Amino acid sequence: MGENGAGKTTLAKHLNGLLKPTEGNVLVDGEDTRKKSVAALSRKVGLVFQNPDHLLFSETVRDEVAFALRNFGYSNEIIQKQVSKTLEALDLIGYADTSPFLLSGGERKRAALAAVLAWEPDYLVLDEPTIGQDYLQKERLRDFILQLYSQGKAVVIISHDVEFVAEAGPEVVLMSKGRLLARGPADEILSNGDLVEEASLVKPQMARLFSQLGDGFPRDVVEVHRAKMLLENRLSQVKPAVPQGT
Repeated sequence: MGENGAGKTTLAKHLNGLLKPTEGNVLVDGEDTRKKSVAALSRKVGLVFQNPDHLLFSETVRDEVAFALRNFGYSNEIIQKQVSKTLEALDLIGYADTSPFLLSGGERKRAALAAVLAWEPDYLVLDEPTIGQDYLQKERLRDFILQLYSQGKAVVIISHDVEFVAEAGPEVVLMSKGRLLARGPADEILSNGDLVEEASLVKPQMARLFSQLGDGFPRDVVEVHRAKMLLENRLSQVKPAVPQGT
């Protein structure tokens, strides 16, 4: 996370070899990216660009999602299974035979994501995945990312969407002007007003709310479920006033 121009996308492009480091090393499973081709690295590291039009080119969404699987040599049976599974997961099954260029911006974003997710790379890098997505689609995306994480996949997200990040609860790497500002749990980083301001972000709504509450409330609350639990617990401890004469 960080302001525009912080270096987030540049860093992401180093992870699958699109850019090579001029200093230091980038290692993927112990292998130096300068010595591996982009094609070889992409088998392990799937990168979904911020602009889906930089990735899409096939005549239909189904062909788009199947392309990499065919390129990697999967059987037709596995290709059909993975395409259907991925389109269903991203709510695109109804657009399978539609040109990706006839979809809305948010739908094209999901089509590009599906094209990468289909071959199930070990590492998934998503550049601004929530742009153009409504609340329901963001929830589906968050659940899908958490499912991948539970399966042992590593997911790297570039995002300005503080509410989405707060609800997902990942480790946050905060960047500014090509340098690392901070790294730590989302609730610790996103509730720190000075750090968030230096990265040209805003604190999540829950963090702003709890920063204005009185003593006894924690200041590192960033997501709704924890906020709800804390407030309900506090209300349960408040004894209701008993009217006189009763």
